[in-house]
Amino acid sequence: MNAGPGRSSGGGGRSRRRRGRRPPNHRGGGGGGQSRDRQNQNNQGGIYTAPMDHSYRAVLGNNNGHKGGRPRPGFGATYHPPEPEPLPVREDANSRIFAFVDDLFFLAKIQETARKMNVKVEFVKTDKELLEKIKQNGEEKPSLIIFDLNNVNAKPLTLIPKLKSKLKKGTSIIGFLSHVQGDLKQKAHEVGCDMVLPRSAFSQNLPQLLRRHGAAEEESAEVQ
Repeated sequence: MNAGPGRSSGGGGRSRRRRGRRPPNHRGGGGGGQSRDRQNQNNQGGIYTAPMDHSYRAVLGNNNGHKGGRPRPGFGATYHPPEPEPLPVREDANSRIFAFVDDLFFLAKIQETARKMNVKVEFVKTDKELLEKIKQNGEEKPSLIIFDLNNVNAKPLTLIPKLKSKLKKGTSIIGFLSHVQGDLKQKAHEVGCDMVLPRSAFSQNLPQLLRRHGAAEEESAEVQ
């Protein structure tokens, strides 16, 4: 039977027109939708991103997606060690701690903490000044030398190995710096710095450091 001009017999035209109206993102018939999904992932660097639902947040907890318990470094509450008891007051005690620090904030912090711990700390600018102070103490070697590793006037990377060679193991050398200065930290260790701390950790542990190293010889064994 003739379907008339412009029409195909058997209704095939309508069938083809229905198939032609499929949505462009249909996943059947050759996986064209999957190819587009893979292309979208490639546009995002191969990482598929999707919104985080509330149930997933509940599993992870409210600490920025971190589970409860011990926080990751740099996240959550910071642990502050308890402040130790101050040492007995000794007016005749020699200075056992010296600091190459010219930063006004840390200079004031060290002074205040030393006052609370009943510890004498002397600030020096050069190795000659330090050696003169040691002579005044009857050649008693310092227990601790503190370096601000960003104190360019003291030239810590040059001065630390000289002091380490002269004072040997009886003196600990501790440096502090910004937590992002990884290269400077490594160089300080290489030239003989016994301990290198970020500024925040140095501040938190300052009372313990001053008390331990500020104690007299006979008191140091009890403190440790």
